[in-house]
Amino acid sequence: MPSTAIRSTQYDPATRILSVWFVPSGHRYDYADVAPATYAAFRKAASKGRFFNEFIRDHYSYRRVA
Repeated sequence: MPSTAIRSTQYDPATRILSVWFVPSGHRYDYADVAPATYAAFRKAASKGRFFNEFIRDHYSYRRVA
């Protein structure tokens, strides 16, 4: 089921950067030092928005990408 909060994600295991694009703004935020296991669990989560809010938001440093 598609997420109503998250449009898409991308993960780079070499840099451990998780990129998240949000609905409806389309803004991209990069989250630093996200473990591969966290990203794997995020991908498998039934609710991407709920997982993001519980395990990623406020747990990792981030920056908005223009």
